[in-house]
Amino acid sequence: MEFQNKIKAIADKISLLKDKIETEESTKHAFVLPLIHALGYDSFNPTEVVPEFTADLGLKKGEKVDYAIFQNDVPILIIECKNWKETLDNHNSQLFRYFHVTKTRFSLLTNGIQYRFYTDLEQANKMDEKPFLEFDITKIKENEVYELLKFHKSNFDVNTIVNNASSLKYTKEIKKCISEELNNPSFEFSKLFANKVYSGRLTEKVMDDFIGLVHKALNQTISEKVNDRLSAALNKESEKQQQEIIEVKPEENKIITTEEELEGFRIIVAILRRKLDVNRITHRDTQSYFGVLLDDNNRKPLCRLHLNTVNKYLGIFDENKKEIKISIESIDDIYKYEQELLNMVSFYITDSN
Repeated sequence: MEFQNKIKAIADKISLLKDKIETEESTKHAFVLPLIHALGYDSFNPTEVVPEFTADLGLKKGEKVDYAIFQNDVPILIIECKNWKETLDNHNSQLFRYFHVTKTRFSLLTNGIQYRFYTDLEQANKMDEKPFLEFDITKIKENEVYELLKFHKSNFDVNTIVNNASSLKYTKEIKKCISEELNNPSFEFSKLFANKVYSGRLTEKVMDDFIGLVHKALNQTISEKVNDRLSAALNKESEKQQQEIIEVKPEENKIITTEEELEGFRIIVAILRRKLDVNRITHRDTQSYFGVLLDDNNRKPLCRLHLNTVNKYLGIFDENKKEIKISIESIDDIYKYEQELLNMVSFYITDSN
C-alpha cells in the first residue's frame, strides 16, 4: 500500500533525525508536516493548511493552534504540536480550549512521534479527555495505519470517522482494563469469579486467596489458548507438507526404467566385477539419469547413464566426483571406457584404505 510505505518512510526519517532535532519548530517541519503531506494536504496552500490558526477564546486574544486543516472552507482538524522530547500528557488542556472555539470535530495532539486524535463523543463541541486513536508512528500497527488513512484528503468523511471513533475509543479502554486485570486482578474482578465457584462466605482471607487463584487461572488459560493456536498452526503446516508430499509422489511414478538402461547396467557390472563383488554394484533410476552406485550410497557414484534423450551420454566421475559426460552412440560404447570405470573403483578402494 502506497500510504503505508509513506508512513514507514516518515518513521525511518524520525529514527534517523530525531537526535538532531532540538526545537518544537524543527519537530513540526521535520516530522509533522511530512505526515500532513502523506495525508494528501498541501501545506503550501493556505486554503488547505493554515499554520498558526487563530483560536481566540472570549476576551483572551492571540490564541493560536499550530495547524488547522480545512476542507470546503471549514476546519476539519486542528493540530497542536510539541517538541518530540516532550510528553503529551500535560498538554491536552490547551488543545481542549482550542477545540471549543472552532467548528472542527477532530483535534490532534502530537510531538511528531506520539499521535493522539480526539473528538467530542461524550458532549457536543467539548473535546473528550481521552483520545479515540493513539499510536507511536515509529511502531505503528497495520490497523492503526488503516484508521489514519480515514483522515486522508481523498477519504475524509466526518460521519464515518465519528461513528467509528466510539468503537475505537471504548475498545481501546476495554483492552486496557483487561490488560490491567490480567497483570493484577482487582478485588471486584476476582469477586466476580469467586461468586460463581465458591459457595461459602467470601471473607477477606478467602478473597485474598481468590485474587491469587484468578491471576493463576488467567495466566494458565492464556497459555493454553496460545498453545492451542500454535498446535493448530503446526498441524495445519504438517498437513500442508503431507499434501505436498502426496502431490510429489505422482512425479516419482514418471520414472520408468527402460530395458536399454538395464542392459547398460549389466555391461557396467560385467566390467566392474573384476574389482568388485557384484552385490556391491547397485543402481538408482531418476528422471534425469540412471545412476550406478557403490554399496547403494549416493556419495559413491560409479557412473551415470543418460539414455532417455536424443543424444546419449555416459557420465563418469573425476577424483573430485565431478561428472564428465561422454557422448556415446549406443550402450556398446560403454566398453570403450572400461578403464575409466575401473579407475573410479580404485579411487574408492584407495580412499577407504
